[in-house]
Order: sequence, then C-alpha cells, then structure tokens
Amino acid sequence: MNILGISAFYHDSAAALVRDGVILAAAQEERFTRKKHDASFPKCAIDYCLKEAAAQIEDLDYVVFYEKPLLKFDRLLETYFAFAPSGFSSFRSAIPVWVREKLFLQREIKKGLKKRFSKPIVYCEHHESHAASAFFPSPFEEAAILTIDGVGEWASSTIGMGKGNRIEIIKQLNFPHSLGLLYSAFTYYCGLKVNSGEYKLMGLAPYGVPRFAQLIRDHLIEIQSDGSFRMNMKYFNYCQGLTMTHENLHRLFGFPPRKPETKLEPFYMDVAASVQKVVEDVMLLIAQHACEITGSENLCLAGGVALNCVANGKILREGPFQNIWAQPASGDAGGALGAACFVWHQLLENERSPLQPDGQRGSFLGPAYEDEEIREFLELKEAVFRPYSKDTLPKEVARLIASEKVVGLFQGRMEFGPRALGNRSILGDARSSEMQKVMNLKIKYRESFRPFAPSVLRERVSDFFEMESSIDSPYMLVVADVHPQKRYSVEGELQSAVGFDKLDIQRSEIPAVTHVDYSARVQTVDQERHGLFYNIIKEFDDCTGCPVVINTSFNVRGEPIVCSPKDAYRCFMATGMDALVLGSFLLLKTEQPVLKSTGSSDAHYPVGLELD
Repeated sequence: MNILGISAFYHDSAAALVRDGVILAAAQEERFTRKKHDASFPKCAIDYCLKEAAAQIEDLDYVVFYEKPLLKFDRLLETYFAFAPSGFSSFRSAIPVWVREKLFLQREIKKGLKKRFSKPIVYCEHHESHAASAFFPSPFEEAAILTIDGVGEWASSTIGMGKGNRIEIIKQLNFPHSLGLLYSAFTYYCGLKVNSGEYKLMGLAPYGVPRFAQLIRDHLIEIQSDGSFRMNMKYFNYCQGLTMTHENLHRLFGFPPRKPETKLEPFYMDVAASVQKVVEDVMLLIAQHACEITGSENLCLAGGVALNCVANGKILREGPFQNIWAQPASGDAGGALGAACFVWHQLLENERSPLQPDGQRGSFLGPAYEDEEIREFLELKEAVFRPYSKDTLPKEVARLIASEKVVGLFQGRMEFGPRALGNRSILGDARSSEMQKVMNLKIKYRESFRPFAPSVLRERVSDFFEMESSIDSPYMLVVADVHPQKRYSVEGELQSAVGFDKLDIQRSEIPAVTHVDYSARVQTVDQERHGLFYNIIKEFDDCTGCPVVINTSFNVRGEPIVCSPKDAYRCFMATGMDALVLGSFLLLKTEQPVLKSTGSSDAHYPVGLELD
C-alpha cells in the first residue's frame, strides 16, 4: 500500500512516500525549485517520490495532508476578531491566500496530482503529524513525545505518548502562547529573518551574557513548574500586526529592533543568550513533566523548536530520560512524513516493529545520481575530473582535507531535513584555526560568527566530546561540550573578550568546530549508515590522529542544499571550494578550464555566476 504525505503552503513544503510502513522517499520542494523554503505545492517532490517508488499517481492508495486547514482558519478568524480593528492589515493580507488556496485544499491537491487521483484524501492535525514523525520512525517500542513549534491549528506545544502502533496527545498548550513564536519574536528583534534566522540566533547566543533572562521571565512569560506558560501579549505583535514584537517590548529593553545586515552589537548578543536560556529552561521543565505523566524512559522530539540542538543537549544531560530521539526533519517538512506514517499505523491499524538504529534510514531519503549520469554532465561542461575506486577515493579526500583544502562531497541519496549529514556536505579540517572564517566568508558567504558542526567517528566520540560512547547522534541534533582534555586554558581570555573578539581565541585542538562556550553540534558517523563519509573520516584519523572533520551543508547563504550534480558543480565553481567529489569522480578547482584561462589558481566567483 502506497501512502503519500504532503506538507505545503506555509513553509518548506515537502512530500514523503511510505509503502507498507517503510519510508521509501522524502524531499523538500526547495531542493528541486532552488527557491529556499519554497512553500508552493510540492509537485517536484511528489514526482521524485513516485519515481523513487517506481509508482504512478494511480498507484497511490491514500494521500494525506499534514494539518487541518479549516481548524487553522478558525484560529485565524478568532484571532483577528479578538484584536479587531488593529489586526485588519494582517487580516487583509492573509485572507485572499486562504480563500484562494487553503480553504479549497482538496481541489488544490487534486489539481497538483493532475486530476488522476480519486481515492481518499486524509487530513491529520498538525501536531499529530509532528508526533507521528517523531515516534513511528524512532527505535522505541514506547516513548513520551514532545512537539514544540510556532503553532499548528491551535496547539503550539504538546505532550504525547507513543506505544506500539499508536500515539496519543495527552496535554497541549494553545496559541498565542508559543515557545516557537517567543523565539521567533526575538529572532526578529535581533534583526534576523523569521523562520530561517532562528539557527543564527542560537549560534549568536554564546557570544552574549543572559543578563535579560530574568527580565523576560518577569515581564514576557509566566512559567509554571510543569513547563506550561502564558505570554504577556502586550509585548508582541504577531497576533494582529505584520511584525513580531510590539513597541512595548522595545521600550522594555531600551533599544529598537536591529535593522537587518547592520552591525551586531553586544546588546543583541546578550538578548540572544537570554532568550536561549529561557527556552532551554522551559523545554527542560516540559520534558520533566512529560516523564512524570508518561512514566517512560524514552523521549521523542519534533516541531521546529526540536531543532534547537542546544536545548536538546540540555535535556539529554540534565533531564530524566535515558534515551532521546529527535526527528531529523523536525520542521513542517517532516509533517509530510509523519502524516503518511500516521495513516499506515494509526488509522489503518497496521502493526509496527521498531527498527534499529531507527526507521529513518539515516534520513538519506532524497534522490541519488549514478556515475554514468554524473560523467555525462561533467563531459558536457568540459570539466576536468578523475575517477577513483571506493578504496582510493577516501584516502585522496582525507589527504586534501588534511592539507587544509575545502572539499565538497556529493554522493548517494540527498538528506531529508535541514542538516547535511555526509551526502551533500562541505568538509574541512577541524584542526585549522582559520577554517571557520575561511569557510564562512569565502565558501558559505555568511556571517563569520556562525559555528560549524563536527562529524566524528562514533567509536571515538567520547575522546573528543563530553558524550558517552553509547550516544548515537547521526542527525546532528544534540550539542555537547568539547572534552576538557582537548581544550586550551583560555577561560580568562574568553571572559575578558567581548562579542566577536572571542572568535580570535583558539579554544581547543579542534578550533574550527569549537564554539566560544566550548560547545559543538555533534554528528556521530558510523560505517553502516554513512559508508564513504565514514571511510573519509577514518582515513583522516589514520593520517592525522584526529577523527573529527568540519561538516557543513553544501550550499551558500540564501540557497537550498544542492540536490543535483548541476547544483553541486555550480556551487563549487561559484565559491572558494578547492575540490569536489561527484559520485566516484574528483575535481580540483585549479584544473578547471575557466580557471586556466584566467591564469589564477585562487579565482573567486560571485554566487550569481551563470554556468548553464
């Protein structure tokens, strides 16, 4: 039986296909259209899922949408009426889209499926989809489930219980009180883009001091011992306006919202540190309460706030659960996968046998490209490339990384979710004191303060990070501190430095992946799931004694992660990357014809370079 899950129209539309309980394919629309956070109907993602499953539209048994639009419309109307007339401008901008697309969703789905689907269309509730995406692919027979995001229909946070083939929502907190929207409000206040800048806010927090945390607790949010809370809405504008924060908040903090792309002053770093501290504390309280009411030693996480890997790490270290599993695509895109799993297990009552290490298959659920197809593309571009065997390629890539070259790695199936996990990655030497700045400014074209994640051999993780060797973190969703034995004694220098001056202080043996508070967003890499990527790191360890490399997503600022060989080649040629692995082929930048014609070995191209 083929079940197609869809998320669309709001943020990061996606499709996922589940066949007889097995997740066959899943992808975000943005990867195909090259429009970041594309929210349109996921036609390209659906086409890919059907192709991967060798199926036609007529072969689908169910199509399921990840939320209930009528319930969401009810919340929208009630909110506008509650804040009338001040909410009219927001109402006026939103209603035409709702009337045209969202209220007639069944028509839009059938149209998107070329009017060739006539079987049932099912609608899950938003947080049911999140909870299903967290529990059903997890390795647990039973688990508590936390889903925390901005808002679904009405719910913004839920506590649930999963057991066997069923999930149950036990408690929920409703809009407008939302941990996700609180975090997004401060993302906006700090001059970062809502729905994408939250990662930056989390990365910015360690540069500041949480001196406003008590101010937030005293005025903005009333927190109960069970983690439930109420927000003081006079400080926020997202219910009735076109901005996230109200003038009252600006007066309370004494500064206006930062203008995007302007200098980041220490004040905004302290604001970021403060809201991060409050969110971590609330999530820990909710997790503790979830353990109390479910009695489970396992926890599953989903929803956009579950991508806050710093908070996840705190729950793992200080919380009551023995085991934690977070959905790699915890945002709305993962709702497509969860909705499809929900139909198979819960609505159709099919048995579930948890898979080890999990049922997500490494989250390598996107398209792959054969070497023959890659070779044809490279020959068309007149690119210079060398073929390598599976035994010789890891050694050569490890040698390049060890010589401080930046390498793009494109192989296997594309990742589902916001993290590159070794198949669409850019790799660098974690030991290099300059690599963080080089990769941020010359490769990624993004802010120099953004930290990079370490990928480490799973069997060596406890040698370099304060994580037990039994901890599995293949999805880069847990933050841990660098092991004290690998740190340098620079605490005094860090304490006296202000803001981004901390970047210039070498903090450990792996400075390129050590954040200013000694933390790191760790990915554990194993042979079973990661294949070539594992072998590259193993060879790097053999020649350097260091089992850690930088792993960042294969894209530049403002663009989605690369999907096809064409995307990867364009990004390679348009940045300061030194080498590119495309399947079994290796390309060196200095050997490419366009560089030879310039006579330069370090030519640097603008992102907009057209190579088609």
